[in-house]
Amino acid sequence: MIKATLIEGDGIGPEIMQATLLVLERLDVKIEWDRQEAGMDALERCGDSLPEPVLDSIRSTRLALKAPLTTPVEGNFRSANIRLRELFSLYANVRPAKTLLPDGRFNNIDLILVRENTEGLYVGVEHFIPIDGDPHAVAEASGIITRSGCKRIAKFAFEYALSHGRHKVTIVHKANVLRALTGLFLETAMAVGAQYTDRLQIEERIVDNCAMQLVLNPDQFDMILTTNMFGDILSDEMAGLIGGLGLAAGGNIGNDAAIFEAVHGSAPDIAGQGIANPCALMLSAAMLLDYIGEQAPATRMRKAIQDTLHSDTRTPDLGGTARTLDFARAVAERISST
Repeated sequence: MIKATLIEGDGIGPEIMQATLLVLERLDVKIEWDRQEAGMDALERCGDSLPEPVLDSIRSTRLALKAPLTTPVEGNFRSANIRLRELFSLYANVRPAKTLLPDGRFNNIDLILVRENTEGLYVGVEHFIPIDGDPHAVAEASGIITRSGCKRIAKFAFEYALSHGRHKVTIVHKANVLRALTGLFLETAMAVGAQYTDRLQIEERIVDNCAMQLVLNPDQFDMILTTNMFGDILSDEMAGLIGGLGLAAGGNIGNDAAIFEAVHGSAPDIAGQGIANPCALMLSAAMLLDYIGEQAPATRMRKAIQDTLHSDTRTPDLGGTARTLDFARAVAERISST
């Protein structure tokens, strides 16, 4: 029996989590869920979107499935997602993008992006400089990249490529302008990559060119390794190639813990309506199954999701009329029939 922390999240989170658990139960995988509250309800109740009980649970299980959490725009609130990555040293963000819909713009997308998850501009070192009575006259931010962090994520990416049958890794950077910040990333990743050139094709690409080429000819890419902010942007672009964030899974992985989550937000505008697309969280749960060594159930789950998307059963964001739980039941039925 595997123990894992379960975080239902905000907005549509409880709905898509219910749908995901319905499918997981049909797979009969032995996971004992420790349900914990985080997000806006926790913030209102105890003043912290990540209260100590949820952190204690993850420290114990070292594994979590998480629905989206809302970060308030007003006030001095740090993103709960970033806090979790920092607290548990989840330095690798893995975001696959694979064609599941039969009628998309591209038919054979199969990409994986590995993003450094704890450094760069997202460390949040920023401040204002007052001038002439204007307290916000200048905003200044510092991006922090370390050689040790670059080595760690590069080794993870190259090892991930080998273990998942990938043949090429593209290192994405902006070293022509940010010579120190992303230059260190490029230099270090290429140095680590030199140990893998007999097994992998390794290339480098400037981020703006990569963004354009992803739209023009995504088939030229296999795996992308990049920094925190670039990875955040490019992974959303990759999701657009396969139909949107409703199909985008994500895993945050460290040496001692892993948290799997849907990439999209909490979508408060449709919360409670029962029409949210649960695919991203379902696919994230399949990544969790892979992580714990349950590859066969993970494969069955992905196949059932794809087969359902090839039918008339789709949620409104994908052009259908199915409700969240109707879609989940259709996936579960396909699992039962295999």
